[in-house]
Amino acid sequence: MKEITSTQNSFIKNLIQLKEKSRKRKSSGTFLIEGQREITLAKKGNYTIETILFYPELFNKTALNDFTTNETELIEISKEVYQKLAYRDTTEGVLAVAKSKKNKLEHLKFSTQNPLILVAEAPEKPGNIGALLRTADAANADAVIIANPKTDLYNPNIIRSSVGCVFTNQIAMGTTTEIITFLKTNNINIFCAILQESVAYHTQNFTKPTAIVVGTEATGLSEQWRVNATQNIIIPMQGSIDSMNVSVAAGILIFEAKRQRNFE
Repeated sequence: MKEITSTQNSFIKNLIQLKEKSRKRKSSGTFLIEGQREITLAKKGNYTIETILFYPELFNKTALNDFTTNETELIEISKEVYQKLAYRDTTEGVLAVAKSKKNKLEHLKFSTQNPLILVAEAPEKPGNIGALLRTADAANADAVIIANPKTDLYNPNIIRSSVGCVFTNQIAMGTTTEIITFLKTNNINIFCAILQESVAYHTQNFTKPTAIVVGTEATGLSEQWRVNATQNIIIPMQGSIDSMNVSVAAGILIFEAKRQRNFE
């Protein structure tokens, strides 16, 4: 087993770049995972774990078998190295280097003829993306599709805010045009949360193949979604404002669809 104690080690410097720079994650096709729960979910989501790094004062070596295969490299690290790589003090002293997935539309596979999909256009804030992924996981949605992504999916802040749900959801990315074409080709109804030409969400039938589409709080959905929707929908507001957090809105809409489907 390898041991690294210096933060000046070239491999550790590379991992720091991996943590901090989207460009590095994209060029290498790898990313850093922090925390026992997150690594467990990544393995469950069939991500390839290349390397496990652990600080033995915080991590029990007996748990290594839960994360590793014969191909996984194990590296024991010092407190200084761990603190340089970790965002949090509460992640049990373990990190992993994993291979990213392509996350392309053509890779989506549905186990049902009646999928329920959450689509988010141009979300930027990692916290909102993480919350959307948690919502989709809670509803057991068949897929999450991100249109015109503004943020790297394997950003450590997304992994953290999603509490690992970035690994439990089936996720794809593409342009708005590509996604609309994909949904129409697969005969999936498109329900867009938008103010214009909309009806109350609870009046609609979500029991057939359904994509629920949400935009950002600042700009909402683009015109392209409005004109291509099966139906534009709105959550009636009863207070003084006319919008709510995107993940809250997505939760209301997707769980209405689950209610109509008897939570199947």
